[in-house]
Amino acid sequence: MRTLILGGARSGKSALAERLARESGREVVYLATAQAGDGEMAARIAHHRARRPAHWLCVEEPLALAAALRAQARADRFVLVDCLTLWLSNLLGDADPRRFGAERAALLDALPALPGEIALVGNEVGLGVVPLGELSRRFVDEAGRLHQSLAAACERVLFVAAGLPLALKGTLP
Repeated sequence: MRTLILGGARSGKSALAERLARESGREVVYLATAQAGDGEMAARIAHHRARRPAHWLCVEEPLALAAALRAQARADRFVLVDCLTLWLSNLLGDADPRRFGAERAALLDALPALPGEIALVGNEVGLGVVPLGELSRRFVDEAGRLHQSLAAACERVLFVAAGLPLALKGTLP
């Protein structure tokens, strides 16, 4: 089962993904894409770490998400990726402008064949105004395209607002 969980900032999407992982009865691997580039992000990462059970394996991979998923996914595991939009930001800021396209293609290629349960968490950023800057507009556009492609590849897609999940594809857990 592949589940894409989308929502706005502080919508409850990560908490839902973590609940699904806990309730799966499987070994959990938390695949984190965040990088602590400043104190505020370090505090966010610490908050997420404190919320997770200590026995969950945490793998930090800011760029090579498909390779990390291939290495960690197993039939008896639940792999939780948090979050796709931080991963996208990391890639859009990479020195190699071709890396994003290659990593995106690798993720979309790998996802259908991965064993076990996979939950992918991402921020839905396309519900507001069109950003003014070129990089911001590219980020919103690429996030939207990525989410659409992943939604097509996942058996379940959930949207979370105010802590309440809505099934866009498949059924609610």
